[in-house]
Amino acid sequence: MKEKTISGQNPSQTQPASRDIQSKAPNSSTAVARRSFIKGLGVVGATLLPGAELLKAQSSSSGKLSKGDADLLRFALWAELVESDLWTQYNELGGATAPNDGPANPGNPPYIAALQNLDGDMPQYITDNNDDELSHAAFLDAYLRAHGAESVNLDPFRILQGSTATGVDKTKIGKRLTNLLSLNVNLNWYTTYRSGQNPDLGAIINGPFTISNQPAIPLNDNDTPPTVVVPTPPIPAGSPAQRIQAIANTAGFHFAFIEQGGTSLYPTLALKATSEEVLRILLSIGGVEIDHFSLWHDKAGNAVAQPLAGVTDPETKLTFPDLNDPATLARLHLELELTQTNKIQPEPCAFLETHGLPACSIIRPTSTQLGGAVATVKSFAADGLFQGLPDGFFQLSMQLATAADNVKRR
Repeated sequence: MKEKTISGQNPSQTQPASRDIQSKAPNSSTAVARRSFIKGLGVVGATLLPGAELLKAQSSSSGKLSKGDADLLRFALWAELVESDLWTQYNELGGATAPNDGPANPGNPPYIAALQNLDGDMPQYITDNNDDELSHAAFLDAYLRAHGAESVNLDPFRILQGSTATGVDKTKIGKRLTNLLSLNVNLNWYTTYRSGQNPDLGAIINGPFTISNQPAIPLNDNDTPPTVVVPTPPIPAGSPAQRIQAIANTAGFHFAFIEQGGTSLYPTLALKATSEEVLRILLSIGGVEIDHFSLWHDKAGNAVAQPLAGVTDPETKLTFPDLNDPATLARLHLELELTQTNKIQPEPCAFLETHGLPACSIIRPTSTQLGGAVATVKSFAADGLFQGLPDGFFQLSMQLATAADNVKRR
């Protein structure tokens, strides 16, 4: 399998250029992980089969659920497990309480202060989002098991180091599933939802600026030394607080990126469901993902509006531009219509391929032709979320995604 270095990644850390599950047979280093994960695929002896045969071997129905409905829920569970891991990390450092209304969370005070420059209620929002994702994962796991279907276990892949900054759960260091220390946050959603165009109909819309190789949580206590006191914005140029504010700003955009992924994913899964109850589950959980996206879309805009706009990370040199300033927009060749920070509702756009229909405000993309589940895995991988995980994780994730995308509604 050809490999390439991810943008902003240490050249010694590589990821496959393609995550095609049939492009590489499992090797001995991933065998244990595959066996541990196999209960998420519902196949006996599947470690001996190549990808195509493995999917074929799953053709039998899983208990009271059709195979297709079980495949849809398994991938939804995969996504919720991934989200639960990253939101748990955000909550440890920036949340208001421990999960499920636990005790007050001391977190990381400079990081919390920087997040509160985006919105004073950010810690509570983070905790609530974390609780939601944990509940989604627990429910989907229990539902699959209750209906005699195989579930998904990603625990063998919880091997990433994560942050060591004050506030993290020390028992989880080295046991993370997702990487938040070096991200490439795709901002296409920001301009897409302000435009009258639709990716489902072939529109290619670029984000307003680029976030690459940027942490969304403090790496360690060097990012939050005792001398750092995050002031109320504007943050003075050259201030030590610029670093932690840039990290918090990145988190603000990353929150929205993750949740807009769920906003698009759940409709594509729901369109394939056969059981009315499974349809209800996907639409009901998907509705909460849409609620999350709307919230974080609003908060992200505060990072690129006055008085916070202009923050520059002194280490990565990333600057958060003022997306309401005519001079900045002219320099970046942008239009205010596509960047205005207080526009967060989806603009009406072309919908369906039937000619003559008026524009309609919708979630996008939702076309099943784009492969919602596979697209989700690839998007999260490009984000850098899985940097450092073994190939076996990608092979198995793509296997679940392919199974979900191949479901045909009966």
